[in-house]
This record gives sequence, C-alpha cells and structure tokens, in this order.
Amino acid sequence: MTVRIYVPNDTGAQSVGANAVADAVAEQCARGGIDAQVVRNGSRGAYWLEPLVEVDTPEGRLGFPRLTPEQVPELFAAGLPDGHHPLSIGLVESLPWFRDQTRLTFARAGVIDPLSLEEYVAHGGLLGLERALRLTPQAIVEAITASGLRGRGGAAFPAGIKWNTVRLADARQKYVVCNADEGDSGTFADRLLMEADPFQLIEGMLIAGLAVGATRGFIYLRSEYPHAIRVMEHALAIAREASLLGESVLGSPHRFDLALRVGGGAYICGEETALLESLEGKRGVVRAKPPLPAIAGLFGQPTVINNVLTLAAASDVLAKGAAHYASLGVERSKGTMPFQLGGNIARGGLIELPFGMPLRDVVSRFGGGSASGRPLKALQVGGPLGAYLPASQWDTPLAYESFAAIGAMLGHGGIVAFDETADMGAQAEFAMAFCAHESCGKCTPCRIGSTRGVEVIQRLRRQERSREQWALLEELCETMELGSLCALGGLTPMPVRSVMTHFAADLLAPLPRESATVEVTT
Repeated sequence: MTVRIYVPNDTGAQSVGANAVADAVAEQCARGGIDAQVVRNGSRGAYWLEPLVEVDTPEGRLGFPRLTPEQVPELFAAGLPDGHHPLSIGLVESLPWFRDQTRLTFARAGVIDPLSLEEYVAHGGLLGLERALRLTPQAIVEAITASGLRGRGGAAFPAGIKWNTVRLADARQKYVVCNADEGDSGTFADRLLMEADPFQLIEGMLIAGLAVGATRGFIYLRSEYPHAIRVMEHALAIAREASLLGESVLGSPHRFDLALRVGGGAYICGEETALLESLEGKRGVVRAKPPLPAIAGLFGQPTVINNVLTLAAASDVLAKGAAHYASLGVERSKGTMPFQLGGNIARGGLIELPFGMPLRDVVSRFGGGSASGRPLKALQVGGPLGAYLPASQWDTPLAYESFAAIGAMLGHGGIVAFDETADMGAQAEFAMAFCAHESCGKCTPCRIGSTRGVEVIQRLRRQERSREQWALLEELCETMELGSLCALGGLTPMPVRSVMTHFAADLLAPLPRESATVEVTT
C-alpha cells in the first residue's frame, strides 16, 4: 500500500527549508525501495511548526514538526511512520492548536494537494458552484446577503449589497475582480489560501460572476508572491481544461473566464480604485468616488471587487447554506475570520475562528505569548494602519462593531505583537513614514500631511515646544482623517492617535542620538 507523505510547498514552509526536506524524503524512499508518494501540500498555517511533515496512517496523519533534512534518515531508520518516535507530535488534528479552531474557509488548507482538482472535489469543493448553477442570480445574491458575509479586506462592507448593486446595473459587460494585492504587514491569509486551496478562490469568483451577470474576471496578485503566482497560473489552466472556465461553465449556458494580472509593487494598489487604474494599464492612483466601482469600475463597467477571503467565503455560503454561515460569529460580524499571528509571538501562524473571541484569549491560547518571553506591551490589529492596543483593551471581542467602539479596526485580521521593549513612539513615527512612502500623491492631506507628521513627531521627541507640537499633531491627524481621498491617508491617524492615547510616555521620550537629526522633506 502506498504511503502518502506530505511536505508543505507553501512560501512560509519553503523559507525554513521545506524543499530540502522534501528532497531528502524522496531520496530516502528511493534508496529504501519504499512505496511512498510525496505530496507537496499547502500549509495548515502553523508556521511555528514548519516544516510540518505529515504521514498518512490508518488512524490519521502523524506530524513531525520543524523537520530538517538531516533528521529525515533517522525517521526512516526508525520505521516511518511511527507515532511513538521522539520527533512525532502525534495526530496533527488532535493538537489543541488545530482542534480548537473552526476551519471553514481554510478547511482544506494543508490537507489536500492544492493542484489536484479531484482532491478538491473529494473534500467538498464545487458544491457551492453546483448549487449556484441551479439558482437565479437574485437567489444567489439573497443567500450572500442572508449569510451576513462582509468584505474581509478591511472596510467590511456587506458583500450582498455590493453584489446586488452590480446585478441590477444595466450593462452589456460586467466584471469580477479579486483584490489579491495583500500588502499589510502581518497578513498572509490571502497568500496562504491561494497556495493551499486555489480552486476555492476560482469557485468563489465563478459564483460571483453568476450572481451579477459577469463573464470576465481578473485576479490582481501582488508581484511579491512569486510562488502564489505560479500556483494560481497552474490552477487556472487546470480549471480551464476541466471546463470550469470558458464558454460553458460545467456544461451550463453560462460563460466565464479568468485572467491573472501581476501588480507592480505599489501598496496603494490594494485600494480598489487604484487597483482598477493599474488593471487598465495606468499608474495606480486613487479615483474620486462617486461613481462607485459597482456602477462604473473596470473600463467604466459595473464591477464586483472583493478580496481573496471574501470570494472564497462565498463558496462556503453557497455550499453549506446562508443560515449555517450566519450561525457563526456575533451581532453583525457573521461567519469566521482567519486571524494571522505575527511579530513577537511564540506560536505564529494563521488560525480561523468565529468572530467574538476576546483578543487576549486568541493571543494567549493560540499565540502562546511573546517569543521573547517578556510581557507583551501592545498588539496592533489590522495592519500598519491599525491601532496599537494596550493590555486594558485586550478583552475586546474580535468583531467589527466591538473594535470600532474602541477606535480600532480588524482590517485583514493581522495581529502583530510587541513586547515591553518596544518603542511605541517609533511606531507612531513609522505609521506616518509608511504613509509618506506609499502615498499615490493625488491628495494633499495624505501626500503632505504624512511627511509633516514625521517631522512633528520627531520634533516632539526632540522635546522642541512639546505642547505646541502635540496640538499640531492632533490637528494634523484630524485633517488627514477627514480630508484624504482614500483610507491610506484617512486611517494613518489611527495608529498615531492610539500611541498618543495609550503610550504617550513613549511618544514624548527623546529620540535616540543617531536619529536626532533626521528630517523628511517633500
């Protein structure tokens, strides 16, 4: 009987030697004449265990974490598989880190061969699309609306409302665009899903196309994800050959095709209108709204723009039903959310949970506290534009409304930890510097305000007329928030204000000597 040995082919796993481990496993199998198949699966998201090699057994899949090529011969000499081997952590799915999650969107991630359409179908794939093909466009949209699914890219706009707007628009050509330009620090859920379960994204985009009457779709994928690009290209070719894409979707009268476009490295192209400009071959600059992309989007036509997680979740909604999806979560935060643990954290990785668990519980139960062993000082949730939260706010439930109530946001679900040695004044300066570097330059509050913000914070830390500079920083934050054309300038004040409110002592601390003369000019 052929033994299946899984070695992750995910970018994160590759970065810690997974390819060399896979080669060593294949070599040992060939040398020993062992009837085995080495499967390059995606990652389960447990980056603190990578490379996590798994071996199929009648009881389940045994895990061998943080394996090195040098350890592989030892495993085979001991008679792999053997759950009693010192390197084994037992059955992977029995580990509390996995067992305590609610895997929905990421149920197949790390479990299947990402580029096997047969395995995708065997694990529940295409059920949502098959159901959607039996429904009217209105019924599909009603299911998405009833599920409570909201955009997972940051703004959390109800997906059903966006889809219905495009459905009702009168146009001969409509588009579905996937925003896979995942640029926020501390986030990697989009990449992990594309590398571990690419057909789910394709299925979600097909469902969106059926719902709104679109026949063309585009995946806008950031250039910094070369492996994800290769996987998606291969998956699209397989989908086209299997008649998932093309003139007749699974033999139906519906036509839909997808194309992959690679971004040019600009953070601002994660903003939906700048993304559309880039897709049209122009410089990625933010558009004024209205009109909304749902009315006049790509090439001036009605366009659904959602990120990877939103479109992937749409397949779950159609497959399992709107009521099942809406039964998870709290209040208006429905379903599950993949939270990504990074920074100074002991057990970094991706976990999927229903909305509502307190932030503190997530970081302690799944993250295991700081990697340094020192007490944590701050948690930034929602990427580089998210608030820095002190310990007094860590009991806040991870839900859209709860975070909005404390002046924070969930964003893309990234959680970055900082221990007690972190200089939060430097983090406030970084927020302004990041905005200055990534601004498209179209509006003055973002382009000039962020540059002036760096200078004001540096003057504060040089203790130059501190009270005056503090008041100036408050006014500057208000101007950027209310006057910026998009969320980059509009949200940059969020992390700065959180430092002003909760870590004022750090902000008023003197700059290190080597930084005392730094100035940013336009």
